[in-house]
Amino acid sequence: MSGFDEFLITASRACCTPLAIFIQIQGCLICLVLALGWALASYVRNREIKIMRRKMKEGNSLAFLSHDINDLEHSKQANLPRVTVVMPLKGFGEHNLHNWRSQITSLYGGPIEFFFVVDSVEDPAYCAVNSLISDFKDEIDAKVIVAGPSTTCSQKIHNQLVGVEKMHKDSKYVLFLDDDVRLHPGSIGALTVEMEKRPEIFIQTGYPLDLPSGTLGSYCIYEYHMPCSMGFATGGQTFFLWGGCMMMHADDFRNDNYGVVSGLKDGGYSDDMTLAAIAGAHKKLITSPPVAVFPHPLASDLTFSRYWNYLRKQTFVLESYTTKVNWIMNRALFTVHCYLSWGFVAPFFMSSIHIAAAFCNYSNGKSPEITSCGGLFLTGCLAVCTTIELISMWNLTRIEVHLCNMLSPEAPRLSLASYNWGLILIAMLVDNFLYPISAIRSHFSQSINWSGIRYHLRNGKIVQIDRSKDKGPLYTDLAAKHLYNRKGSSPKVSFLGSLARSWAHWRQPKKYDS
Repeated sequence: MSGFDEFLITASRACCTPLAIFIQIQGCLICLVLALGWALASYVRNREIKIMRRKMKEGNSLAFLSHDINDLEHSKQANLPRVTVVMPLKGFGEHNLHNWRSQITSLYGGPIEFFFVVDSVEDPAYCAVNSLISDFKDEIDAKVIVAGPSTTCSQKIHNQLVGVEKMHKDSKYVLFLDDDVRLHPGSIGALTVEMEKRPEIFIQTGYPLDLPSGTLGSYCIYEYHMPCSMGFATGGQTFFLWGGCMMMHADDFRNDNYGVVSGLKDGGYSDDMTLAAIAGAHKKLITSPPVAVFPHPLASDLTFSRYWNYLRKQTFVLESYTTKVNWIMNRALFTVHCYLSWGFVAPFFMSSIHIAAAFCNYSNGKSPEITSCGGLFLTGCLAVCTTIELISMWNLTRIEVHLCNMLSPEAPRLSLASYNWGLILIAMLVDNFLYPISAIRSHFSQSINWSGIRYHLRNGKIVQIDRSKDKGPLYTDLAAKHLYNRKGSSPKVSFLGSLARSWAHWRQPKKYDS
């Protein structure tokens, strides 16, 4: 027996201490808890699918817009409140035109205006979105706003607040959307109707369904988002908030109710974390409707380094806070997430040692099981629990893909065929291993580069902003968007233009019939 074989056997026996056995059992429990969470989320999403199918069988072919077809009558649509949609932009990438079209061609029947907000005319998004708006001319109420550089908060928050300042005086609700959100035709209507039914709602939100492009980096991002998705698939109240889709009362911004404007403007880094903290402090209601799940195609060339940059930004938000209670909550989330991440990875490392040691023992003509604790048995339990977890993740993704297809019947069909579940398992290990490293680095660095802008924090708030094209990246992390303009370049017009116009014609038939 070689020295390496003896090392493996010794290591396998070391993985049978009471602490090591506890860690391996804990890993199995983590897998089962995740599987249960995704199963519950699947139930909520699938329940919505069943309701839509039942309504369609009853004759409501527009169930993807409203469960009650009577709500689509002109008399009711005309009484819907005015909504202002604010979209802070940065850069221009491969999926932006499709996403923007899905936003401005919403089948919302009430008055609606769209504000695309950039920091300067040099942003590639400025020319691209102007070209898109010119395609629709007078069909929509949309404009591009140049907000200028931020000085006291993140550029995204600055763009959002400038957009709010420009909103119509009669707007009742404001909807903040990221430029990588692909809306369904009835999304804005569904959010608005729910706000009308329940005025006590402070914020309505949703969550993305990542569509991996095939790279390991894209699967790591998909895996990173999936555990969070169960917190948004409640069909009602939630404590989570996603900044990519937030509908709020416009008067909360006009009057700075609960300090929403001052809280964001005064050193705010993360819009969703800041608003979630305000909601928690004032015991305000956050809800996530079951239909608020949005396709999120990831960049076809999303590299691992861009995934790492994205992870760094996600862990960095835990360093921003508004109150002492918020700081305590962030520290608790930081600790628990790091513990569970490495608690998930460690059993796989121990199992690999058990398997390697058993193989070496078998090669030497001995019994594969060499440990008194049953190392291979623990490995088998972990394999079973991991399989259950992956099946539950697959089932939730399958149901959300089906729901998205039903909510957007005119869009290209989404499919699970391209998902590589072997890479997803690897991504689970990679992402959970790297998360604590990223979180610890964020804690000690207290600065981050976000789309070419470096933010420095002190006491949870932004205190310094550095801008330099030479220091920042050329592309964003998820969508491979160009952050800086290139002379002589012009955006291509998508083939979906005619389809988008048909939806606009459906939304305002009298305007076109006349």
